[in-house]
Amino acid sequence: MPLVVIGLSHHSSPVELRERFAFAEARIPDALERLRHSGIADEAVILSTCNRVEIYAATPLEPAAAFAKLKTFLVTGHDYHGRLDDQIYALNEPDSLQHLFRVACGLDSMVLGETEILGQLKRAYEIARQHQQTGSRLNKAFQFAFNVAKHIRTETNIQRGSVSVASVTVQLAEKILDSLNGRAVLVIGAGDTGEKTARALLSHGARGLLVTNRTRARADALADELGGRAVPFDDWTGAFEHIDIAISSSSAPRFILDRAILEPLMKLRQQRPLLLIDIAVPRDIDPEVDFMENVYLYNIDDLQTIANNYLKQRQEEIARCEAIIAERVKGLLVQIRPHPTGGMARDAWCVKGCS
Repeated sequence: MPLVVIGLSHHSSPVELRERFAFAEARIPDALERLRHSGIADEAVILSTCNRVEIYAATPLEPAAAFAKLKTFLVTGHDYHGRLDDQIYALNEPDSLQHLFRVACGLDSMVLGETEILGQLKRAYEIARQHQQTGSRLNKAFQFAFNVAKHIRTETNIQRGSVSVASVTVQLAEKILDSLNGRAVLVIGAGDTGEKTARALLSHGARGLLVTNRTRARADALADELGGRAVPFDDWTGAFEHIDIAISSSSAPRFILDRAILEPLMKLRQQRPLLLIDIAVPRDIDPEVDFMENVYLYNIDDLQTIANNYLKQRQEEIARCEAIIAERVKGLLVQIRPHPTGGMARDAWCVKGCS
């Protein structure tokens, strides 16, 4: 029963396509259940982030048949009628395992070496495990992936000098607004990336932090923690008269800010420059607002372009990480493939190599 992966990521497709296939977390258990009942997979994990949508599956089918059915599952489940050619990728063992390990270690991320993806991968795995959608194949593969990520973080310098969404936002803000001193910030959606970005801006001189979230308690908690103020989610546009930067990462299914909403708000602001960082997928902000005077909009793909400028600084560390991953993939395959004498191979490699 091979472990396969199919998906779209920032490497293969733009944000406007990825957002079409994004899974809201509340939908994932039902999607996993449908996937299992369809006979495509005996075990499955769905990973859906701003940069990727992927299905990891242990399947009883031949890989080619599994890939075709998984693609159909994605397309029909999201009512998509366009073409999907190079935008979607499908990997069989051992490439699927190598991909999983690279994702866990941040080597496949927009921000090379970042650690947020590991938490997202653990969350995706835990949702599938809690709903009894994983078994021995995926359990072992994901546990190996988490161990490899831990090993690479401690044994290499892949994170040294790494660039995050937060640090890129700080650089953009300082370039567009000249200085962050005294600048007011609004965070729409109190998630992890929004919180980290707000912290980075505050550490570089921003002030007057405002936080809004559909769950008011979460907005209150983050505002208290960062010394800011929470505002009601149904009235957050009222804060635009006073802010300089907005970071949006809500889980809304469609745009929450467009040109019709923003134009009168810009008049109230007397056309002062406004930096909008849209890190949500699906996107929160209509790209049309970027054509407005004194409005500077950056989405998650724009941030990738900036982050790529730092890639050369870490090439040597990438080679070290890839060598570690290749060794660990071989070790996992020894364990999960039948032993010549019958049964599965012993865990001797894990005793020596796992941390």
